[in-house]
Amino acid sequence: MRIALVEDDPAQAQQMAEWLSNASYNPHWFANGQTFMKSFRRESFDLIILDWNLPDTEGISLLRQIRETDPSIGTLFITSRNDENDIVAALEDGADDYLVKPTRHAETLARISSVMRRTYKYNKEDKDVCFAPFTLHRDHFTVDFGDETIQLTSKEFEVACFMFQNHDRLLSRNHILESVWGVSSDLTTRTVDVHISKIRLKLGLKPDRGWRMVSVYKYGYRLESLDGTKG
Repeated sequence: MRIALVEDDPAQAQQMAEWLSNASYNPHWFANGQTFMKSFRRESFDLIILDWNLPDTEGISLLRQIRETDPSIGTLFITSRNDENDIVAALEDGADDYLVKPTRHAETLARISSVMRRTYKYNKEDKDVCFAPFTLHRDHFTVDFGDETIQLTSKEFEVACFMFQNHDRLLSRNHILESVWGVSSDLTTRTVDVHISKIRLKLGLKPDRGWRMVSVYKYGYRLESLDGTKG
């Protein structure tokens, strides 16, 4: 999971990034609102952790901008502000949870996991996943479409799973690359384009099958469910 950490205190950001990395998340640190919003316009994340007091803006202002762009993305405030009115304001403006500093390691990770479960409901360990009319089988890297069984390579299958599980979300190329190939990958985003092209062709992702793969110039891809199909 790709997490944006908007925190101006380097020591606290480093500690949080270590906690996240050790828990197998991929943290991206931003020291102010401007650098975060610049990245947010061209990159996608699974969760955004916000501090309230930033050098150039307030976290609540960032939250409102985030919600205007993406109403569904997970958001968590971690801040020293503990006034009840602030907590209520953040939650009413769309924050999924609110933690007051100083935070505790285990509780913080549990809150993050809770937000992730509410926001992204699919279990990566499920062997068979259905997104009608497709059924994906992890054991064999195959996809069933009616009576047809479509064989994918392991990476094509991982990309297909990732896109279906995040359907109707606009995902940046780097987000897909990190999530499927890992943060240490030295591949280019062209690798993503090639694999998306292959699964689009093999699965026949077009309107008459209820799904459409949309390419967004200089950003990434969105797999759209055209008839309200859900997993």
